[in-house]
Amino acid sequence: MTASAAHASSLGAYTTLRLGGPAGTLTPVSETDEGVAMMRAAARKGDRVLVLAGGSNVVIGDEGFPGQVLLLRTRGVRVVERDSRGVLVRVAAGEPWDDFVARTLADGLSGLEALSGIPGSAGATPIQNVGAYGQEVAQTIEAVHVYDRADDEVKVLSLPECRFAYRSSVFKHNDRWLVLEVDFRLAESAESAPVRYAELARHLGVEAGDRVAAERVRETVLKLRASKGMVLDPEDPDTRSVGSFFTNPVLSAQEWAAVQDRLADAGEPPSWPAPNGTVKVPAAWLIEKAGFGKGYAGRDGVAISSKHTLALTHRGGGSTAALLELAREIRDGVRDRFGVVLHPEPVLVNCSI
Repeated sequence: MTASAAHASSLGAYTTLRLGGPAGTLTPVSETDEGVAMMRAAARKGDRVLVLAGGSNVVIGDEGFPGQVLLLRTRGVRVVERDSRGVLVRVAAGEPWDDFVARTLADGLSGLEALSGIPGSAGATPIQNVGAYGQEVAQTIEAVHVYDRADDEVKVLSLPECRFAYRSSVFKHNDRWLVLEVDFRLAESAESAPVRYAELARHLGVEAGDRVAAERVRETVLKLRASKGMVLDPEDPDTRSVGSFFTNPVLSAQEWAAVQDRLADAGEPPSWPAPNGTVKVPAAWLIEKAGFGKGYAGRDGVAISSKHTLALTHRGGGSTAALLELAREIRDGVRDRFGVVLHPEPVLVNCSI
């Protein structure tokens, strides 16, 4: 059942950053049809709605959000089909992501193991096309069930209709859609998907492309993420973040050549080939070489993580304004040093850099 709407003192209580001002009203929703009804009612009134679930990929301004906040708490995981292509599993949008990944592995299903330890909800993963350690959710998503606010109807969007790209989709920066459920096509196997990420393969002691026990991949990924402060721990301020704050830039051949011209004293950066002749360069490397190392202190309770250069952390007593000031300093420093503009990965609500 839906709890009655109430005034919220701070939206920071519902985000992993623990930052953000108040909401106009905050309404927890535990049933899918209740979420749709709330969105319809808000549309009739012309009210703005912010949807929050895990709050792991959102930065909310110090002034908060003056409209209605839908706190998505729907739950449910069920197998809807088994065939020669694998097992189709449907998960409610509010289901905690890592709980879902652990359950699929316990049920003998593989395909999500390298995405272990990522905070947030299952419904948020298609919005961002969440990825890590060589896997992206776009590789296993078959369909996304949504409420379309523009057409006022519930729809099922196929994989092509989701328009997945690197850390992007049709859903990102678009309040037309409320994600309700996600369908994942998984393999009925105790073996992992092929290990594609070099760091993960190295820690597993295998070659890229090999398969190992899926549970072993999960255990290794959790250890790697924890070493970088990327597994939530209330005792560790390095985990009070939105994960990677900037996306890895994807550069054209011309842009990449211009960057290389500036690298005489910085050394050759790691890079990976990307589609259509482009090159993906790690933002963490650019940030560090621009003079912003692990633990770089901003001000007013914010700093770069002591474990991972890409994570901007709230150390306590800080503000969203201070966090964004640090983000701007880093962005401008990388631009001045390398001519590359970094873009934020999280969704920014009532704030900008």
